Amino acid sequence: MKKIAIEFKLNGTQRQVEVEPSDTLLEALRERVGAKSPKCGCDRGDCGTCTVSFNGKTVRSCLVLAVEADGAEIVTLEGISKEPSKLQKEFAQRNAFQCGFCAPGIVMSATELLGKKKKPTREEIQEAIAGNLCRCTGYTPIVEAIEAAANGGK
Repeated sequence: MKKIAIEFKLNGTQRQVEVEPSDTLLEALRERVGAKSPKCGCDRGDCGTCTVSFNGKTVRSCLVLAVEADGAEIVTLEGISKEPSKLQKEFAQRNAFQCGFCAPGIVMSATELLGKKKKPTREEIQEAIAGNLCRCTGYTPIVEAIEAAANGGK
């Protein structure tokens, strides 16, 4: 198969890569550019570990073809901020994650939510992270960390 050259902005830096027509965005991010936070947990969009911001909206990068990213702006966990965000600090303070495999996807989903709604309800938080599976901690400390970040760390 002939490779296709695509160009996109990743975490503020312009990137050019060649991809196969069947490559997913997740494959391009991890294998072609070396992004480490989006992970492959299922290849079907069920787990959310590959969640990234794609032109300002979170998507499962395993369900997006890499060629669709041509001209796009993509943000991964590494691109949220140079220092840990208030949200990330709340997750750490509350031991919201054990293994951390799901953390990048959940942080991306929660970041999108808090960018749209400064004081979400518990139900809105649960809905925002519903597509992200955590196999370790249960969701109580995760939801509490998002609530705390929304309330200024209280």
